[in-house]
Amino acid sequence: MVVWYTIARMASAPSDDIFDDFLEQRGHDVERVGWEQNYNKKQCPDCGGLHDDAAAQCTVCGWSPAD
Repeated sequence: MVVWYTIARMASAPSDDIFDDFLEQRGHDVERVGWEQNYNKKQCPDCGGLHDDAAAQCTVCGWSPAD
């Protein structure tokens, strides 16, 4: 006898914008003011692009940290 299982999967993960909108509608401040860290790289908080530590601006989406 063969038994098949189907696992439901999302087509794609929800973006951070959806979560940010949800939190903002409930009075939370979600402004991102700096780079995130991903191992030894800087990670853009808007698009997730990875950069060397010397980066001052995201070369993927153009984001730069607030001064």
